[in-house]
Amino acid sequence: MTKEVIIVGGGFAGLKAAKVLGNKEGIQVTLIDKANHHLFQPLLYQVATAGLSQSDIAMPIRSILSEFKNIKVLQGEVSGVDFDGRTVMTDFGRLSYDHLILACGVRHCYFGKETWEPHAPGLKTLEQALEIRRRILSAFEVAERAEDEAVRRRALTFVVVGGGPTGVELAGAIGEMTRYTLGRDFRNIDPKLTRIILVEAGDRILSSFPKKQSSRATRDLENLGVQVWTKSPVSGIRETSIEVGSEKIETMTVLWAAGITATDLNRGLGVETGVQGRIVVDACLNVPGRRDVFVAGDQAAFTDPSGKVLPCLSPVAIQQGQCIAENILRDQAGEAMEPFDYVDKGQMATIGRSRAIVDFGFFRLQGFMAWLTWLLVHIYFISGFNNRLSIFLKWCLSYLTNKKGARIISGATWRFFDTLPKSNPGDASGAPSTSTSFKKAE
Repeated sequence: MTKEVIIVGGGFAGLKAAKVLGNKEGIQVTLIDKANHHLFQPLLYQVATAGLSQSDIAMPIRSILSEFKNIKVLQGEVSGVDFDGRTVMTDFGRLSYDHLILACGVRHCYFGKETWEPHAPGLKTLEQALEIRRRILSAFEVAERAEDEAVRRRALTFVVVGGGPTGVELAGAIGEMTRYTLGRDFRNIDPKLTRIILVEAGDRILSSFPKKQSSRATRDLENLGVQVWTKSPVSGIRETSIEVGSEKIETMTVLWAAGITATDLNRGLGVETGVQGRIVVDACLNVPGRRDVFVAGDQAAFTDPSGKVLPCLSPVAIQQGQCIAENILRDQAGEAMEPFDYVDKGQMATIGRSRAIVDFGFFRLQGFMAWLTWLLVHIYFISGFNNRLSIFLKWCLSYLTNKKGARIISGATWRFFDTLPKSNPGDASGAPSTSTSFKKAE
């Protein structure tokens, strides 16, 4: 008898589960996602800062899963789940399942200050990355034509809120843009006048890394012209300013990388939620009491044997997707499910070209060797040979030309890709949307 498996979400967890279940006898898979492309989020900040194009990190889900004849991909939004009736409610109707995998990810959290979002976009979707890129480049255009020095200073001030990996990588990339790329393309802008501030409420940036590496990252950011403000909670954000404690900073561009929360779907499921509103799961990644419902990736709050809830990282999501798919196959064969055992493969963050930190637990790297390791790992996990080759060549050319003091590749690519025609996310080609309109993360 064929078992119907529904996967909600085409991120790292959902895609891994689908691949493991692909072409397995007695299994029919339906993957539902709001977008028709898989997004490699670890490199999203490079799209936001014009280092890469959107097509480099977004690949059609149908193309990725085309070799699996038992997998159907549907673009749509899931609004609820009837656990007792084993049905999923979507914007195109109801679907029945034998096994359900929820892997919807998370969205940005503004800690109850949702009015800040229009003035400080987050970085979770392709649309948000393109909106951030538009704001950064528009700020330089305003500064180029401004005759009032106060207006120019405001346009050349960039504030990134949040000292985690995303905030650090975003601030470092903006630092490189202002020093090596955009400053050379304008006539009335002095790159030295650009002010980049990374604001962190805690006592140090990259708090999940050892203190020594956190300090190294701070020094590397400062070498790129980034001011690092720790113990500095944000108290207000407006269209042309941000308040950090009692200090007001005039700026046109505020970028948010400070917190995450679960999707709205979680609140309507009637299940137990934990940290950041993520769904509490048991040892086998099931919703407690429901062997047919699994939760994976950022949507799941899984507590390891040490009592620590696993972080929202792609290695966690990939391993959980693998475990869930294998447990479904075991259940299909009449075998007992096995508990999830996470293998921590370390963490890494890059701070511009040739600067990074890597923590593998048993050994740590920083500087050029860490950056090279970061580069190779990300190239390996990118979907599609063409994407890997494109990104590798762009990074190589960017690094080599920058060392000679010339324009780096991103200085040209942002002008080219912003001229491309907009495409419909649901068109027949399966290409990701290139719309630059800002949409609220969900």
